[in-house]
Amino acid sequence: MLAGIRTRDLHKIYTSPPPLASGGGFGFGPARVKGNKQPKPKIVALDGLSLEILPGEIFGLLGPNGAGKSTTAGILTTRVRPTAGQAWIGDLDVWKEQVAVKRLIGVVAQRPNLDFALTAREILLFHGAYFGIDSHQRAQRADALLDRFKLRDRADQMVRGFSGGMMQRLSIARAMMHDPQVLFLDEPSAGLDPQTRLLLWEIIREYNQSGKTILLTTHNMEEADALCQRVAIIDHGRNIALGTPAELKASVPGGYLLRLRFGRHSPELLQRLQTLPGVTEVRANADAQTDNSADVYADRGGPLISEIANLASSANVELCDVHISEPSLENLFLHHTGRSLRE
Repeated sequence: MLAGIRTRDLHKIYTSPPPLASGGGFGFGPARVKGNKQPKPKIVALDGLSLEILPGEIFGLLGPNGAGKSTTAGILTTRVRPTAGQAWIGDLDVWKEQVAVKRLIGVVAQRPNLDFALTAREILLFHGAYFGIDSHQRAQRADALLDRFKLRDRADQMVRGFSGGMMQRLSIARAMMHDPQVLFLDEPSAGLDPQTRLLLWEIIREYNQSGKTILLTTHNMEEADALCQRVAIIDHGRNIALGTPAELKASVPGGYLLRLRFGRHSPELLQRLQTLPGVTEVRANADAQTDNSADVYADRGGPLISEIANLASSANVELCDVHISEPSLENLFLHHTGRSLRE
């Protein structure tokens, strides 16, 4: 059975502060004073999000912290109840058929949540048992996954001594143990060394080639570009861009982004920059009075610098710094929201 993912008009409003992932635990801020009748806060995490992810597709969900990525994944994996809207895995309504949905999905959290009292092999075997896989097949699958994730030599050691990269590999192996039709990966390569990251990308592609649907959330634009057939960029719980990486990069006005910093603010200079051949848009920093920077979108990068420098010189404005970015998903996000994906 090939299973896709659909959401329709998802809304999620939190009426208590979201948990703070700090200090290894969760906190909720200062406790309320008894008898204090302050109104409950309303935090809009999702604001009518609709997506359709095709069966057998690697789909990327991109956005800054607080954009709604984790809430979306939480709803689709039955951990978060939506305020309104619907979600489906295949033909199954996520909140009406939770048990059946859980059999179809595998989930890898951003932080490993392994049982430190078990060995790597035991973690895989126990996970397979939860899903009713017989002992012979469990052993075969566990051996195959330990080999594929290059963990065979540590298979019978307690995971408390594993490195972060090894724990992440084991977490993904565990999620694949029951051969789910849909795999959810939350920041799968965060904090990994380049060699481990490339191994994970290779394994993700292989799993997808067997017809499996994969949804990954990421801040890593290189990862999204390399792995995803389509991506959605969301912010403030809304979808602001959707398409293939190539389509989205091509939609950036001019393609190139030149981030300029000047010695002082000059509206006249920004107006003159707009007249340069190939420049499609010039944006001053939102706080231009204290931050003398501007973004220039253009169809070329390096060749434009000398013309910008000449204009600045003729306006008696010092050009202090130039940073050029080729067409990228991050530039698209900057164009739509004016801030970086990493903020």
